[in-house]
Amino acid sequence: MNTTTHTTSQPGQRATLTERLFASVYDPFVWLGERRVLRGLRHELLAQARGRTVEIGGGTGLNLQHYPEDLDELVLAEPDPGMRARLERRVQGAGRRATVVGAPAEELPFEAGTVDTVVSTLVLCTVESPELALREIARVLKADGQLLFIEHVQSSGRVRSWWQDRLEVPWRAFAGDCRCNRPTVALMAQRGFSLDVSEATWRGMPAIVKPLVYGSASFVDTEVLWTPASGLFDLNRAETAGVPRSTLAG
Repeated sequence: MNTTTHTTSQPGQRATLTERLFASVYDPFVWLGERRVLRGLRHELLAQARGRTVEIGGGTGLNLQHYPEDLDELVLAEPDPGMRARLERRVQGAGRRATVVGAPAEELPFEAGTVDTVVSTLVLCTVESPELALREIARVLKADGQLLFIEHVQSSGRVRSWWQDRLEVPWRAFAGDCRCNRPTVALMAQRGFSLDVSEATWRGMPAIVKPLVYGSASFVDTEVLWTPASGLFDLNRAETAGVPRSTLAG
């Protein structure tokens, strides 16, 4: 039986016209990229979800059909009221148990060390503070917990990276606060995550949001990746933690 619980971090919050419009065009905009690449990646990656699973930035619910049926609990966090309305409708029609909450990634409403799996798919490019979001993910994960992610990142190529920097502002305005030049993998490593990262060719999407990376991460410790005396990011330590230099743009 489908059981859906709805709570919000801001009771009574209503979607603005802009939020409703963006939510309505999101699925059609990513349709080709979903069909060619992302749908398969979601299915492959989310098969690894286990235990109590929390998805940050649940969006319109494109991940929902790919989660294993035997999860202990599935919580979908989505702060945008326009997206959340569509997410709730998708959950209602999915025939499975899930909880929708209106929490941002930077302020997760869970006690420390209580989550087995955190999922982030095309989310860390949009949050206002990825550092804070990653700190929250590390806080709520159990010692053996995992972060499963699909994210587009700043290119390591000089030309594409240059264009990503130049077009960051107009792209952000067009794409709902998406930062096309965010070095997300590097930020994960800097915040103490050990990563298993792969790269995929995101066919059907603009070059400005490439490359696409996916994989899993576990929280180790920030000292693994930083040189305490200088405060500088240590590339050698990052590679030891499983982060290829080619993804450490920025």
